[in-house]
Amino acid sequence: MKRAILALEDGTYFVGYSFGAEGESLGEVVFNTSMTGYQEIITDPSYKGQIVVLTYTQIGNYGVNPEDVESDRIQVNGLVIKELSGIYSNWRATKGLDEYLKEYGVVGIWGIDTRALVKRIREKGAIKGIISTVDLNPKSLVEKAKNYADISELDLVKEVSTREIYHWRDGDWDLYKGYLRFEREKPVIAVIDFGVKRNILRRLVQEGARVVVIPPEDAHKNIEKLQPDAIFLSNGPGDPQRVVEGIRLVRAYMEKLPIMGICLGLQIIGLALGGKTFKLKFGHHGGNHPVKDLRTGRIHITAQNHNFAVDPDTLKEVQITHINLLDQTLEGFKHESLPIYCVQFHPEASPGPHDAFDVFKEFIQLSCAYKN
Repeated sequence: MKRAILALEDGTYFVGYSFGAEGESLGEVVFNTSMTGYQEIITDPSYKGQIVVLTYTQIGNYGVNPEDVESDRIQVNGLVIKELSGIYSNWRATKGLDEYLKEYGVVGIWGIDTRALVKRIREKGAIKGIISTVDLNPKSLVEKAKNYADISELDLVKEVSTREIYHWRDGDWDLYKGYLRFEREKPVIAVIDFGVKRNILRRLVQEGARVVVIPPEDAHKNIEKLQPDAIFLSNGPGDPQRVVEGIRLVRAYMEKLPIMGICLGLQIIGLALGGKTFKLKFGHHGGNHPVKDLRTGRIHITAQNHNFAVDPDTLKEVQITHINLLDQTLEGFKHESLPIYCVQFHPEASPGPHDAFDVFKEFIQLSCAYKN
């Protein structure tokens, strides 16, 4: 087994074993508390620029497959786990996690004390790090981590968004047929791709929408050409204040079309409405965050993946619809007079939880009602 080191900018380092590709990888180190879904996590474009620590101890035991992906490649900068399964067993699996990381040149490390690492992140907050299999000098690695750019300085959306318009027709997964395909007519939803997860597209189609995905660049021109019934702003990586084209787009259409945003999409809408965003101490990443719907009192267990949040005190003319019960941060709002609705959590999460699927149904209904 080949040695590997994970070093943090504060001087802490962990010695473990290499898996995946050999080499070095830098990024902001975050942890995800989900017990399943490692394939969906590492292919989520919102993790671009980050090294992800999985808190569940045994990873890789069900392998990977071509269907359970949120994008066309692995997006994380690196992967940190406690124990790598030596075998995988699942009837849909086509390869192991180690092979999958090698295929995309992603560096991983296993065999370290992930509990100690997570505790360090919770105490220190967001921290830059590096995984290396070639330089095993801790002091050298710590310096490299210190010199890595802060994630708020990187334009990560450009690295993960589509460059071409495309139509999405897949809905839910069927055990015998695979993903169900639909030829929807109305309503037409223009999805602005800042790093969209495929399961968001699947849920929109499943709830009855015709989905057209467009790049952020020239989005205004393409929307004028497509004449959609509504606009959807996707999730994505990095600091929302850097997504200037998205903020401008919301301001241009917020009085003309229904607009919904998820995760980064919510943050962009908040900024467009004059609100302010701030960086969370260590972000929200996992599948077990309780969120309260203030309109009904219902508690949703949600999946989350964001480093930034909107300050609700800076928003005007909005109704706060959801809050996070762990830290009281904003999880959803709707405009008092404009057809704008957004949530910070991921209601489409796969493998789950699925408590908040109705969020998509609510947006489709809003789109249809506004048109009529």
